[in-house]
Amino acid sequence: MPLLNDIQPLINGVSYSWADIQAQILGKTIYGISAISYEDTQNMEDNYGAGMMPTSRGYGKYEAKASITIEAKESERLVEAVPSGRLQDIPPFPITVAYVNPANRTVSHKLMNCQFKGNKRDVKSGDTKIEVEHELIISHIQWK
Repeated sequence: MPLLNDIQPLINGVSYSWADIQAQILGKTIYGISAISYEDTQNMEDNYGAGMMPTSRGYGKYEAKASITIEAKESERLVEAVPSGRLQDIPPFPITVAYVNPANRTVSHKLMNCQFKGNKRDVKSGDTKIEVEHELIISHIQWK
């Protein structure tokens, strides 16, 4: 790991941005995506014995969460591809999120065993486009 004194500042450099993201679902790049959120956590707890300081640490379950927001037309394309018309019936699939920036290295994260938890629409007066937020159930995230 470089020391702070060893890091050169970017001069006229480029950082990762929304325009660099490419998300693929079922092997196809989704162009109508406007948001993606994913995280993972693990329960951790200090264990106590004699004295006031922890004597050990216990590790519990791992949990990953994700959601995507896509244009309604993208949701309809997915619905049309499923014989039952239910997004929940799509078998588990990966979502690859790649931050592609030619000035830097490419970073890819893979959301594993994704499934749609539901399908809904929320449309209001004055909306100029209809977006759908889909909550996903995922098994884990491959961070590299």
